[in-house]
Amino acid sequence: MEPLNPVTWKYFVARLKELGFEGPYIGGKHPKMRRGDLTLIIPNPHEADIGVGFLKRLLRQAGISNDEWLKK
Repeated sequence: MEPLNPVTWKYFVARLKELGFEGPYIGGKHPKMRRGDLTLIIPNPHEADIGVGFLKRLLRQAGISNDEWLKK
């Protein structure tokens, strides 16, 4: 299995859209993205990349496997 790498916020949002999420929706302290009944709170846009550890936690909350994330 190919390892996960840090990603930019823009790539993260674009990839979630490819995987069926809608948004990001602004409201509250952080933007949110939705897929069906699942609402995922995502980090605010910033210059630094989303690190591997944080990416793994977000993917787990979104119900996305590493293999599914890495497929193109």
